[in-house]
Amino acid sequence: MDKKSIIGIVVVAALFVGFAYVNNKEQKKYQTEMAAWQARQDSLAAAARAARPVEPDAATPAEIGPGEAAAEADTEFRRRAAQLGEYLAAAREGAPEEFAVENDVMTVRFSTLGGRIAGVTLKGYDRYAPRGAQGAPIELFDPATARFDLSFHLKNGTRNVPVHTMDYLFTAAPVRTDGEGTRIVEMRLPVAEGATLVYRYSIYDGKAPERDYLVDFDVRLEGMATAMAAQSTLGIDWSNTSFQNEKGFKNENMYTTLSYRFAGETSIEELGMSDGAKSESVTGALNWVAFKQQFFSSVLIAPRNFGDADLAFDTAQPGSGLVKAFRACMTVPYDLGTEGYDFAFYFGPNLYPVLKKVAVGDKDDDLYLERLIPLGWGIFGWINRWCVIPVFDFLRNYIGSFGIIILILAVLIRLVISPLTYRSYVSMAKMRLIKPQVDELAKKYPKQEDAMKRQQATMELYKKAGINPMGGCIPMLIQMPILIAMFRFFPASIELRGQSFLWAEDLSSYDSILDLPFSIPFYGDHVSLFALLMALSTFAFSYINYQQTASSQPQMAGMKFMMVYMMPAMLLLWFNDYASGLCWYYLLSNLLTIGQTFVIRRMVDDSKIQAIMAANAAKRSNGKKSKFQQRYEELLRQQEAAQRAKRK
Repeated sequence: MDKKSIIGIVVVAALFVGFAYVNNKEQKKYQTEMAAWQARQDSLAAAARAARPVEPDAATPAEIGPGEAAAEADTEFRRRAAQLGEYLAAAREGAPEEFAVENDVMTVRFSTLGGRIAGVTLKGYDRYAPRGAQGAPIELFDPATARFDLSFHLKNGTRNVPVHTMDYLFTAAPVRTDGEGTRIVEMRLPVAEGATLVYRYSIYDGKAPERDYLVDFDVRLEGMATAMAAQSTLGIDWSNTSFQNEKGFKNENMYTTLSYRFAGETSIEELGMSDGAKSESVTGALNWVAFKQQFFSSVLIAPRNFGDADLAFDTAQPGSGLVKAFRACMTVPYDLGTEGYDFAFYFGPNLYPVLKKVAVGDKDDDLYLERLIPLGWGIFGWINRWCVIPVFDFLRNYIGSFGIIILILAVLIRLVISPLTYRSYVSMAKMRLIKPQVDELAKKYPKQEDAMKRQQATMELYKKAGINPMGGCIPMLIQMPILIAMFRFFPASIELRGQSFLWAEDLSSYDSILDLPFSIPFYGDHVSLFALLMALSTFAFSYINYQQTASSQPQMAGMKFMMVYMMPAMLLLWFNDYASGLCWYYLLSNLLTIGQTFVIRRMVDDSKIQAIMAANAAKRSNGKKSKFQQRYEELLRQQEAAQRAKRK
């Protein structure tokens, strides 16, 4: 053996001896730490057994002494430990503790039972109270109904043990604060030796509402892979019951529902705004689920998405102080490599600028939480998002009265659509002026079999005069999206909540000048003055509009009852429970339209309109017919020929 070989053997031996020494030292240190940890866990379990209250059994004679009762309780504990394991059995002992953590916008209450959020109080928002009284702060849900249960299966010998976290007491660590002011709540549930379920909540205080209304919720499965039974999903059962926070139960209930968003979609789904109970089973990846009230929401967000879900709500009885009981049962995927899950809760107002900015996980993944505000679909939502809300937000920066803001908004909208109003009036004026000639055609073709000829001659007359028969209706149809957009905007605007104007104490709810001692079917038990004035203004507008259209279009005579009387009466019944801000806007819109009509009447001269129609007739008398007119006339001739053949 040469010198180099001897040196190599010595080096290898030295390395081996050194490794053995270091490994033995580290092994002893690890065993010491594990023994200390096990001793602490055993001590906790023993303390829980010793502190366990002994409840008398109705079937146990009163003569049983404390020693016998303690022995029986210890036997029960051992039976439960054999079934669940000693760690979970110990977590069933004792009484739950509650504590609160707050920031500038909310107070979050926690319970060690289930390691859950037991209540949320929003600062700066109060429940409805009559004028002059102070309402209690908004509670998002009834703490007695708050539930968050994570369910899974553990191995216990040859059996699989189902675990529901709502059955166990977590151990809460002292609340700590990181360098950025974020308060961290950590609760732990030992489930087996070396296996612990950890809930970590983060409450922010960054002076940014879109962040401060969020509670990050991290679930960690520390060392649980060896204790977990074979399973592909874990279950989540989340439920609570919302309080009635607004003035009217009917209106608040109408806008309270369960909403959810499929992953990758820009729109959201809802169970519907209805009374009674409703449930739905959903298949597919869900990004979030929301228990949505009229102006506030509780949202559970999963950046990596939930699996299939069973969603349901049940409506409470009016007068109970509650609105709806919500429940969402979902799944999340699991395999032995899963170390945990990152969730987040949003507890806050349905405020468009705030919901629009809420982000968790990947900041580029838009959550579309602003869709919780029911602004309408399609063009109605576009009008609200891109026109009404920016103008409304701009005005509220300079004007303190929301009643005045609605007035200015109504004036601006009427100015924008005033060209349409003008064209509508001119079109109906043309129809009114040409009516004598239309009557002459009716005399010329009085027989029923000449109806096609009469219609053809009338269309030719309209063409020469430059009249579009639909000219008076099309501008009105164009205005409908704006009216419907306003119908969706005002009841959903939290900005109006609690804002008083004139006799209305809350523009987001109905106003009442008289509370009735009884309830009128389809109307209610109060008299809303704004709804009454809105109905009267609708009657005045319909009457003026009918006079103008009936003189030019005889077929409108049969619509008088529906237009002038029936529609205002239906609006009165419908809007008596609606937001007074909406009734105030429709009242202003009707009054401004009536005013515009009278102004246009004074501006428009019938003689000038007749001159324009005469010029159009002269210009088009020798003009070439359009292809549409040729096809229309050919269709009329074919229909007339078919009728003649039928009569023969």
